Amino acid sequence: MNARAGSIYRSGRLSFLDVLLGARSFEQFAATWDLLRDINERDAESISALEKARAEAKAAEEKLATQEAESKQVVNQMAANKAAIESQLAERKRMLSGLEDEIARIEAAERARAEAAARAAVVSRSTATAIVPTESFPAPTRAARSEVVSIAKRYLGAPYRWAASGPNSFDCSGFTMFVYRQVGVSLPHSSRAQFGSGQKVPRGSLQPGDLVFFGSPIHHVGIYVGGGQYIHSPRTGDVVKISSLSARTNYTGAVRP
Repeated sequence: MNARAGSIYRSGRLSFLDVLLGARSFEQFAATWDLLRDINERDAESISALEKARAEAKAAEEKLATQEAESKQVVNQMAANKAAIESQLAERKRMLSGLEDEIARIEAAERARAEAAARAAVVSRSTATAIVPTESFPAPTRAARSEVVSIAKRYLGAPYRWAASGPNSFDCSGFTMFVYRQVGVSLPHSSRAQFGSGQKVPRGSLQPGDLVFFGSPIHHVGIYVGGGQYIHSPRTGDVVKISSLSARTNYTGAVRP
């Protein structure tokens, strides 16, 4: 009866009350009651376990969905980062390309300026030679003042200073003016003016003591010492020294005061 009650109850053909009322004795009723109660308790436990399993499954599903959303967000962020990096790399490449082009333009401009300066120097040298032909006048009639050479050499090593005329420092025309003053010859404190202070001397007729000039227009002067050399006060940061005429490409002419 008990097994049959359980089977009938589980099959769903009779209700709980139908099974109880079908008992033929109190003992059978009590046994049926206990059986049905046990069945209900087990069913309740099963339902609770099922609900718990469903809750856990739902929680797991929600967690998985959250993880998927987070993963998708990470993937999207990585894609955005990649796009930003690629954009930055493209911009830097573009800037580098522009910089290389600019450097190339600057280098080309510098080469063009250097070539123009070289051409201008050639023209300047040609013009200087044309302005003062070294053989277009006769040799001077007055004697060279060779004694100024030994006087000038006393000041070797004296520093250059603009507008100075001795005795401790000199500019170029201040030096020649100072040296010639010591032999009784007065010269102006200007290289261009000194070029007009005596007889012109062809280069082939130079003698120690002659003034030699450079530049077109003239901007430098020294004293010829013989052997193709001259003594002068060159420039700021330099000192009175002896140099070679052949080292200068802008020789203009010479004068004998």
